[in-house]
This record gives sequence, structure tokens and C-alpha cells, in this order.
Amino acid sequence: MQLSLTIEPEGDARSVEVDQLVIAGWTGRDVEALERHIKELEELGVARPPAVPCFYRVGCDNLTTADSIQCLGDASSGEVEFVLIGTEDGMLVAVGSDHTDREVETYSVPVSKQMCAKPVSARAWRYDDVADHFDALLLRAWIGTGDARELYQDGSAAAMRPPGELIARYLDGAPTLPAGTAMFGGTLAAIGGIRTAARFEFEIRDPVLDRSISHGYSINCLPIT
Repeated sequence: MQLSLTIEPEGDARSVEVDQLVIAGWTGRDVEALERHIKELEELGVARPPAVPCFYRVGCDNLTTADSIQCLGDASSGEVEFVLIGTEDGMLVAVGSDHTDREVETYSVPVSKQMCAKPVSARAWRYDDVADHFDALLLRAWIGTGDARELYQDGSAAAMRPPGELIARYLDGAPTLPAGTAMFGGTLAAIGGIRTAARFEFEIRDPVLDRSISHGYSINCLPIT
């Protein structure tokens, strides 16, 4: 599938081919923080993973830059994550949401990942521009209903394993993603626990280069019967 992206800071518009989509899970670098995330999912009935990190393959057609998605039922929610995208001239960094069906997740994490669209920002940075300070990148997400908006996730990329380590684990030591592969890098614990909302907004901020990328989308729930 084709993603229409604008590469910052140049403002170059590009059509990027993505034919492999990987969701990296349980990527927390801090063992205690990772355990908190595992426990909050256990409270929803999600079994502990057999190993960490792990990698889930998802249909690349799930990627979207749309500002609204449709989900079956009302038991899904978003997760802010950095997104790495391999291209012919190097990797890009975007920000996305691993939107997941929480009911399905209780009996099959891979299926729950496939159930929902994966919104991603329409703007991206070159990985080489942020590689030397990647841990400083900040990730935040907000949930909202009507006019209300509350902070849902807040932390830095340092909470997750570095991109190079995730890629090497997934690709048996390879240093970068090949062209056409996109990888979500894992998420932060939710403030107040995982819950659903009518809207999900998120951003990645680079405090070193003083810039940010954001995106948001509404969740339209389809009736199950």
C-alpha cells in the first residue's frame, strides 16, 4: 500500500510503499514499567507473553493517515508509538497509534492487532536526523469525548528498547529496516488504566531540534449485531 507522507523539515511530499507491517510488543526497557503494562493488560484478561519483546505481523492495508476509523463494537482503544518506516534512501520516523480491540485481545493478541486500523501521522522525520538523540523524543497521547480532553500517555522513547535493538531482534541482526517495512515500536503505560474513548490524539516531540509531529482520529463504533 502507498502512504502519502511529508518529510520534515524540507516539506517534501512523497509516496512511500509499505508492504510489510510489524507491531513490536512488550518492548519496555524498564523492567518495572514493562511489568506495570503487562499487569494492566492482565486486568483486562490478556495473558502474559511467553517472551519479550515479540513481533506481530499485521496486514499493511491497516495503515492509514485518516482522521477517523471504524471499529466493530466499543471495546477498542489507541496506543501512541513511534513508527519506523524503511525506504530506499533510509528510514523515516513517524508517530502512530496501535489501535487494538481489547475484547479480542483477551483470547488472541495477534488477531486483536489485525482487527483495527493503525492510524499514522502524514508527516515524518528522517531517522538519521534524530538517531543520535532518539531517547530524548517525547511521546504523548490524549483521549476525549465531546469537549473534554485528558492526558492518557506521557513519556519518552527511552522507555522502549532502541530502534536498532528492535530491528536486530526482528531481522536477525540487520541494522535497519528494508524498504517497504514499517514497524511500530511499543507503547507506554496508560495513565489511569486502559480505557476507550471517542477520540484519540497523539504526538511525538523532539526537544533537541524543537519540533513535533501530531495526529488525531475519531473512533466510530459499528454495531456488532
